[in-house]
Amino acid sequence: MSIRPLPRRSFVAAALLAAGFHATSTRAQTKLEKPRLTLTVDGEAALYHLPLTIADQLGYFKAEGLEVEISDMVGGMRSPQALLGRTADVFAGAFENTITGQAKGQILQSFVLQGRAPQIALGVSTHNMPGYRVLSDLRGKKIGVGALGTPSHMVANVVLARAGVGPGEVQFVGIGSAGGALWALRSGEIDAICNTDPVMGMLEQKNDIRIVSDTRTLKGTLEVFGAAMPAACVYAPLEFIRKNPNTVQALTNAMVHAMKWLQTAGPSDIVKRVPESYFLGDRAAYLAAFNKAREAISPDGLLPEDGPQTALMALGRFDPLVKATRIDLGRTYTNDFARRSKERFRA
Repeated sequence: MSIRPLPRRSFVAAALLAAGFHATSTRAQTKLEKPRLTLTVDGEAALYHLPLTIADQLGYFKAEGLEVEISDMVGGMRSPQALLGRTADVFAGAFENTITGQAKGQILQSFVLQGRAPQIALGVSTHNMPGYRVLSDLRGKKIGVGALGTPSHMVANVVLARAGVGPGEVQFVGIGSAGGALWALRSGEIDAICNTDPVMGMLEQKNDIRIVSDTRTLKGTLEVFGAAMPAACVYAPLEFIRKNPNTVQALTNAMVHAMKWLQTAGPSDIVKRVPESYFLGDRAAYLAAFNKAREAISPDGLLPEDGPQTALMALGRFDPLVKATRIDLGRTYTNDFARRSKERFRA
C-alpha cells in the first residue's frame, strides 16, 4: 500500500508588537537565531505526538515568536532522512533515532521529551487467531507495524524475544499508524498488530484484537523493558542546537507549555483542539484512548536519566550496527532546555 506524506502546513508567527511592548516579553528579551523552522514529524495524528499537536493548535509556537512549518511524513522512515538531508531543522520522533543516528555517524540530540512510555501495544486478531494462547503462537504469522525499523517494530521484537520468538520467525509488515493500519487488521491481511493509539484503542474497543502486551502505561512499560523507556521527543543535529540555543529554548517552551495544558485537559478540551481527521472516524474511541494513555505523556519534557540506557539495550539486541558501535549516550540528549521551561511554566 502506497502512503503519501500529508500536505505541509505552515503556521505563521504573530507579528511583533510595536515599540513600547512591555520589557517582560520573552521575545523582547531574547533574540531568536532562527525564528522560522521546519519540523518533520512521523505521523502526527498518533497520540504519540499529542503535545506537538497541542502546542501548534493553541498557538504556543507563535507565542514564543516562532514560525514553525510542520511536515508530516506518515510511515516513520522518511522523516529522519529529511532531517539528515537538512530539508528539516528539527524532528519529532522516537528517542531511539538519536542512538541509531550516532551509530551511522550523525550526532543527534533530544532536547524535549513528549512521551515517558512508548505508548505501543501488541494485539492479536480475534478473527485470524481465535485460538491464541501464548506469544509463541505468533511464529510464522504476519505482524503489522508502523514501518520496519520504527518503535513499533522494536517493541514487537522485544516482546517476542521474551517468549523465545526471534525476528526471523515472524513476518513484519509496514502498515502505517492511521486508517491503513485499521484496514490491514480488519481485512485479515495481518494476524497481529503492534501500533500506537488511537489505532490500538479503536481495535480494542471493537473487540477486533486481544491485547497481549501494552506499553501505553508506565506499569506496562516496566514489565516489557524493566526500566523507564523514553518515547517521542523533539531532536536536532547537535550542531544546530549549539548554534541556535535561543530558538531551541523557545521551541522547548512551547512544548512544555502544551504538556502542562494536557495535565488538566478534559475530553471537551481535546475535541476542540485536535483536528477532526485525527479521530479516524471514531471520536469516542480516540478520547477513551487518550484517557488511558494520559500518564504516558511527559508532564515536563525531562528525559529520565536511566532512559537512554534502556533504549540502547533494547536496540542493541536487534540492530547489529548499534550493537557494534560505541554509543556516547551523553550526546543523545540534554535536559537543560526542559529544566528552564519546567521552571517557567511550573510544569
